[in-house]
Amino acid sequence: MLGFVLRRLAGAIPTIFIVVTLAYFMIRAAPGGPFDLERPLDPLIMENLNAAFNLDKPLWQQYLLYLGNLLQGDFGPSFTRRDFSVADLFAVGLPVSVTLGGLALLLALVVGASLGVLAALRQNKGADYAVVGIATFGITIPNFVVAPILSLLFGVWMGWLPAGGWGTPAHMVLPVVTLALPQIAIIARLTRGATIEALRSNHVRTARAYGLPTRVVVITHTLRAAILPVVSYLGPAAAALLTGSVVVETIFGIPGIGRYFVQGALARDYTLVMGTVVVIAIFVVIFNLLVDIAYALLDPRVRYER
Repeated sequence: MLGFVLRRLAGAIPTIFIVVTLAYFMIRAAPGGPFDLERPLDPLIMENLNAAFNLDKPLWQQYLLYLGNLLQGDFGPSFTRRDFSVADLFAVGLPVSVTLGGLALLLALVVGASLGVLAALRQNKGADYAVVGIATFGITIPNFVVAPILSLLFGVWMGWLPAGGWGTPAHMVLPVVTLALPQIAIIARLTRGATIEALRSNHVRTARAYGLPTRVVVITHTLRAAILPVVSYLGPAAAALLTGSVVVETIFGIPGIGRYFVQGALARDYTLVMGTVVVIAIFVVIFNLLVDIAYALLDPRVRYER
């Protein structure tokens, strides 16, 4: 297992390098710059600013300088928030985004798996049709539509929950639910299909033939096999929650790295955008590695070569 983990980490380095390279040159290809204002700055001031942030150098040289700093763990200064470095902003925003995404993933896993098992046990009945219908509807509705509706309904009209902001458990409810809803729908459908297949397997039929209670058969024998497709999906789900939080954090005014990413992209804050891309890429690699390890622990047929 240790050898597998080390190989995966070594293989992730070229992937992150390619992501960083593509993102760097794509953001720099966008028109405009971090110091472009409606009222242009004095040419001498603009020249000093470009020199201070190495923007007066050729693009390839700027890239190599950024790459060298990144290898030392330095994300660079923020161009638009000049009293802060990118690391300072992440120290505040990253825990918020991780909390938001983690709670949404936990909610999606618990609710989605429960609905999927319920639908499988009531196959071709009313509960099954309801779960499948709601799941299909939930998959088709994007976050940027759900977020304003929930904010308007529960935050403005009913006044039950804050319509935006961050800091108390009440502020977490609407953004967490918004992020979790599409994942609940996907996990419910995955769990339903896998549970139906597991219920028809030989070892489950044998357990039923021995007269074991349905609860024991489902929990002990069925769920372990049915949860494997869900575990495989947790890596992409975590990535979707991280990227989806960009929209949700902006709509609800949450001070996470997703909101910083949007603001940085609009203001051409190159280092802030690049830092967000690097952090998300690292998280995706880690999540996929954890999923592979969890899959091996749950399925004894999976063995990793040394």
